[in-house]
Amino acid sequence: MITEVKNIVEPTFMEQKKEANKERRALLIRRIWANKLVMVGGAIIFLIGLVALISPVITQFTPYDLEATNRLKPPSATHWFGTDNFGRDIFSRVVYGARVSLTVGLSVALITGFLGLFIGMYSSYYRTLDHVLMRIADGLMAFPSILLAIAIMAVMGPKPINVVIAIAIVETPIVARVVRSTALVVKEQTYIEAAKAQGASSLRIIWQHIAPNVMTPLIVQITYVFSVSMIIEAALSFLGAGIPVPEPSWGNILFDGKSVIQTAWWMTVFPGLFLLLAVLGSNLLGDGIRDLLDPHSNKAKK
Repeated sequence: MITEVKNIVEPTFMEQKKEANKERRALLIRRIWANKLVMVGGAIIFLIGLVALISPVITQFTPYDLEATNRLKPPSATHWFGTDNFGRDIFSRVVYGARVSLTVGLSVALITGFLGLFIGMYSSYYRTLDHVLMRIADGLMAFPSILLAIAIMAVMGPKPINVVIAIAIVETPIVARVVRSTALVVKEQTYIEAAKAQGASSLRIIWQHIAPNVMTPLIVQITYVFSVSMIIEAALSFLGAGIPVPEPSWGNILFDGKSVIQTAWWMTVFPGLFLLLAVLGSNLLGDGIRDLLDPHSNKAKK
């Protein structure tokens, strides 16, 4: 008799759980569609990423083709964004440069997200470790981001992987401090004290009880790091310390165009516009995600 009742109750409970999960997913999808910031920002990043992905298909020229007879040609049906001072097609260089910027931004965001979460969580839980890690973070944050990145690149050399490493070193302390500040608040909650009283290990408390509660500010901070990384990469390339030529980058395209900005405006306008749109889209997406994940946000409740 007990077995029969159990067989009846269990399927009913599982069906209710599946139905509740389905309703939560439907509600989340409706909230995402209703959030204009997420939709606009996501659409901008998606379109730029799509253009970067299919760049070999939509471009007639490679970013390295030199045509001395077509130097500094204005936008036309053949060269949509004009040509640079070496006769290279600006459109090809801009869309291939989008690959570099998005790859750098995404790589740095993932690296700093992982390292920032790891450092922030352990520094918030262990006081001795906190003094060591946070003093290192304070030392790194004492320097302006771009100057520290230039110094690191001067030591390591101008290579794409070194650009990612340099920017990750610059941005990780910021992410770690955001995670740490949130984790310190969560650590003082009653249910954490209850978990300790029940004999839960430090590892379990850190990753099963505290970590899930710092994900919202971490995700928002990662979107900020994504946009800042693209700006820093462009700045490093503009200064000659980033992506080495002739590899296309929005920064080194802007550097090539600065000397002819009055006669060949297209060399600076188009890469600058793409950089502006990428950063704008990332920031809008981050603001929208914050509104979705923040339970105290009025927009999240709509």
